[in-house]
Formats: sequence, structure tokens, C-alpha cells
Amino acid sequence: MRLMAGFGGMVAIAAGAALTVRAPLAASASIVVPGAQHQGVAVSFGNPAGRAAVPQAAAAADTSHPDHVVGGGTAASCTSAAVVKAVAQGGVITFNCGPAPVTIKMNATAKVRNTSHKIVLDGGGKVTLSGRGQRQIIYLNTCDSRQRITTSNCYNQEWPRLVVQNITLENGNSQVRQSNASFGGGGGGALFDEGGQLTVVNSRFLNNRCYQSGPDLGGAAIRALAQYRGHPVYLNKDTFSGGRCSNGGALSSIGVSWVVLNSLFTNNRAIGFGANPASAGTAGGGSGGSIYTDGNKYSVRIESTIIRGGHAREGGGAIFYVSNNNTGWLTIKNSTLQGNPSAVFWTRPYPGIYFHSSGHPRVINSKIG
Repeated sequence: MRLMAGFGGMVAIAAGAALTVRAPLAASASIVVPGAQHQGVAVSFGNPAGRAAVPQAAAAADTSHPDHVVGGGTAASCTSAAVVKAVAQGGVITFNCGPAPVTIKMNATAKVRNTSHKIVLDGGGKVTLSGRGQRQIIYLNTCDSRQRITTSNCYNQEWPRLVVQNITLENGNSQVRQSNASFGGGGGGALFDEGGQLTVVNSRFLNNRCYQSGPDLGGAAIRALAQYRGHPVYLNKDTFSGGRCSNGGALSSIGVSWVVLNSLFTNNRAIGFGANPASAGTAGGGSGGSIYTDGNKYSVRIESTIIRGGHAREGGGAIFYVSNNNTGWLTIKNSTLQGNPSAVFWTRPYPGIYFHSSGHPRVINSKIG
């Protein structure tokens, strides 16, 4: 029997649930993404039909009194350097780039300083930050020794709290490999967050990338690690489309909980090969077309969310969920997961899901097929 290793131990892929195995699938046809044509066009974020109740921790932050404003009223005044400077300064950040939608081509990654407390980055629904296919867009890491370490336990500190809202992050690219990732294990083509707390509201992540192989590397859009006191990452009314990474074409984490509300995932792919641990002769990866999570006791809650057109070269075309010590849980409520093929393995009777923990996924009033 083939085995996979998560963060903390080996997992037999048939453990805890029945498993279906079949021959690899051909790549699914591309899917038209609502809102993909966004320049100059008003578009919606997330699942417009989503009706999940939103806790305060997942709500948009008040930006009526910004600490910093990027731009002076024209598109030309909204530059990469201005974004990088504002994020480094922290506080509430808004944009004044003129009346039309604007794309800011990032020439450097915007890095959150560990001395910041709350950082709110609000694009007003009109701003796109582009990594130009060359770089990560936003980076937060409380354990990065290249910055000032601000507490005695960098893996469990309350700040910084990062809120990203009303913005598009596209064409981000993290090419950090798992084998030499000294600062967080790679992943997070658009946004990498190790430590503190993270909330993303009413935002879009389009065509982001991270390294194409590695057994436990992932998150073309977001990679999250070491959240404060086990608080979840909150996502509300967000869109994830066109992401490609070894694992987790949209999201990836180790030991982190997620609350995903009123969101939309389309055409995300896990493109690695060889699973976890890597099979002989492979570099590993290929699981969790849209979402890849691993660890011990953690939870993933998905509500009023659509996941469609994902693909995993190994297991979990929509979601890969492993709790190594069988204490975690996965809840899917009022959601639709359809057309997410898993090329090698998945958990019956849930096409597109690989689940390892005690019992079964908690599926409530949802369509999975």
C-alpha cells in the first residue's frame, strides 16, 4: 500500500475511509471564470449567492480613517514602490488611483514588518496588484530571522494581524523550493503568512503560481502557517481561479484551521507528482486541486462556497485534508463541489475529496460530485 506522510507522521491512503483508485485523468477543459475579465468592468467577488453568516473576525475592516493612502489621484501615481512602502509602515492602507480600475505591476514583494500590529490593505474594489509572473506579492513571516524577531515564541504571537480586502492579486509567483525553504516551506504565490492572524475579504486571486513540485509545498494563492493560538484563517467572499502549484492550487497550510465563507474556486490545479512522501523517482506533490491542508488537530469549515473545475494529479481534486493524529475535522455546508477530478485517489463517496481523520467529513446540505 502506498503511504503519504503529513506534518507529523505517515498516513496510509486508505486509512479511516474507503478509497477509490483509478487511472490518471486527462486534464479537464478550461472553465470560464466569472469576473476574469476585470479591467474596466465591474465584477463580483466570491459566490454572489453565498448566504453564510459572517463573524466579526471575517468581516471587512473599517478604512474610513486610513493611515496611508497609495496614490495621488492618478493611475501613474500608484506605484509598486508606494505599495511596498505603505505595507512596511503598517496601519490602514487605501488607494487613490483615479476613477478607473488600475493594475499596479509589483517590482518587489510587499513585506509586512513584524513590529506592525494591524495592517489593512484595501483596494476599494478597483486595484489589482500583479506579481508579473515573477514574484510573490505579499509576505508576512514572524519567524523570518532576516527581520526583527519580536517575541520569545515567533510561532504563536498575536501580531501582526493582516486584513486584505477589496483587491485583486494576480500573477504572483513563489519559486521557493521545499528542499531549500529556510523561511516557511515555500508556497504562497500571491500571499505568504507565517504567524500572526490573517483575514481576506471580498478579494480575488487570479493565475497565481508556486513551485511545481514538493511533497508538502503548496498554495498558489495563499500559504498559511503558525496562526496565533490556533485561530483560523478567515476567507469571506473571495475568488480563487487559475492557480497552479505542486499542492493546493489555491490554498495550502500545515497545522492551520480555515473558515471559508461565500467564496468561489474555479480551475485550480495541483500539478506535482508522487504524493507525500514522494514516490521513488518523483519529486512529490500533486494533491489538493484547490485546497491542501495537513497537520494534527485543526479544522476546515467551508460554507456557501463553490469549488469547480479543480484537478489533482494525485488525490483530492477539490480538497485534500489529512489529520495525522485523527483529531481534526472537515465541515462542508450549503456548498457545491463538482467537476473536481482526482487522478489517482479519493475518499468514497465524495468525488474530489481526500479525507483522513476519524469518522467522515461533515457534509451538510451540499452537492458533491
